[in-house]
Amino acid sequence: MLDDGSSLPIQGVSINWDKIDECSYLREIEAIKGLDYLAFNKNITIFVGENGSGKSTMLEAIAVCYGFNPEGGTKNYSFSTYDSHSELCDAIKLFRGIRKPKWGYFLRAESFYNVATAEEMYAREDPRGRQEHFHEKSHGESFLQLIQSNFQGNGLYLLDEPEAALSPQRQLTLLLEIVNCAKEDAQFIMVTHSPILLGIPGAEIMSFDDGQIHTIDYEDTDSYQITKMFIENKEQLLKRLLDE
Repeated sequence: MLDDGSSLPIQGVSINWDKIDECSYLREIEAIKGLDYLAFNKNITIFVGENGSGKSTMLEAIAVCYGFNPEGGTKNYSFSTYDSHSELCDAIKLFRGIRKPKWGYFLRAESFYNVATAEEMYAREDPRGRQEHFHEKSHGESFLQLIQSNFQGNGLYLLDEPEAALSPQRQLTLLLEIVNCAKEDAQFIMVTHSPILLGIPGAEIMSFDDGQIHTIDYEDTDSYQITKMFIENKEQLLKRLLDE
């Protein structure tokens, strides 16, 4: 049974716009610029929307405000290869629940190589003799290994486009990992375009399209509709696209 939101580690986020420069690009992001408070009602929340709609910017700000490394990893990670996160993290306030998660992880597909390198380095320094060899595996295999090594119950997990390295079959494996951890009181906030991951039962889907953040049904997402249209009308769609 998924959480109804009453005991989530992060129950919501507010934005103090007085802390954001008048010339900041953040004021030009339609879905974010009018936002004062965003509530999380379930322990699996999924952000969807077109590229540039602000969903990854919001996820990153939540992660950094919570204490995660901007490039990903646990709260103990301190490496930095390129400082690119927005000022939004300095302007938001997290509304935390009573329950404190015992573990957490911020996973970004775009900076996975850097995180995998850091994981191997930290493993070599582990007194328990733990060894990690992410760079000796394929991208997808190492990505899934990192996920399975770090997911557990009563945790907080922020995932930015985790499907990027995963085949459809591996995405189903990730879906199962998320659902099982959520049943054990873990909270997930995820950005994805994957129609597979969007199909997680009971998840709350928040769209960043149409000028404001709003909940949306799975079947109404562009990811679902476009995938469905392509599968059911592939020949007609390709002919129309290629003949133009």
